[in-house]
Amino acid sequence: MASVDLLRAIEREQMKEDLPEITPGDTVRLHFRIVEGDRERTQVFEGLVMGMRGSQSNRTITIRRIGAHGVGVERTFPLHSPRMESIEVLRHSHVRRAKLYFLRKRQGKSARLRQKR
Repeated sequence: MASVDLLRAIEREQMKEDLPEITPGDTVRLHFRIVEGDRERTQVFEGLVMGMRGSQSNRTITIRRIGAHGVGVERTFPLHSPRMESIEVLRHSHVRRAKLYFLRKRQGKSARLRQKR
């Protein structure tokens, strides 16, 4: 049992405490550090939170944005990664599902979500 306690302690140590409350349907702006060769830069990924999975330090979120020429781009980010610099919630939307995969088939007005007030 000592090894389990050790793993939990290491896991707790690596978790971030300054994360905002994020739920599916939120529009977020995520700043992620990218390593290219020997250089590092921060890339901003802004989009809709499609779903969340995992728990504690293994928590990941899937964010979808509409890229160039109307092509949808989805990326999955580990929430407690040391490469994630910051995340800010731009707006909350009213949703009734935990996973918003149905939005992949929609575009234009039918892909909009009602904003929470």
